[in-house]
Amino acid sequence: MMKKRIWALLALGLFSVQAMALTLNEARQQGRVGETQSGYIAALKQDKETVTLVQNINQARSQSYQQLAETNNIPVDEVAKLAGKKLIAKAQPGEYVQGLNGKWMRK
Repeated sequence: MMKKRIWALLALGLFSVQAMALTLNEARQQGRVGETQSGYIAALKQDKETVTLVQNINQARSQSYQQLAETNNIPVDEVAKLAGKKLIAKAQPGEYVQGLNGKWMRK
């Protein structure tokens, strides 16, 4: 029951990041960013626009993860790792994701 609640809250928390969804989706499709196992995105291209996007998205995710962790009395890194797994699973074909070995691969 608690896991279902965490997933539901996590989904809600991730929607708060959707204000930049089009830009994030474009960056994903262009291979500029990738989803990591840690629940955050990483810049695969180091141009200013990509780096700024990554910082903004990760800051918003961090706030969401912190709120979910406090609400559910679980460690924030556990929330982030659950989100990472879910985001990697939801990645579209052609988008970059980080494998368990830490290497980047196209889904």
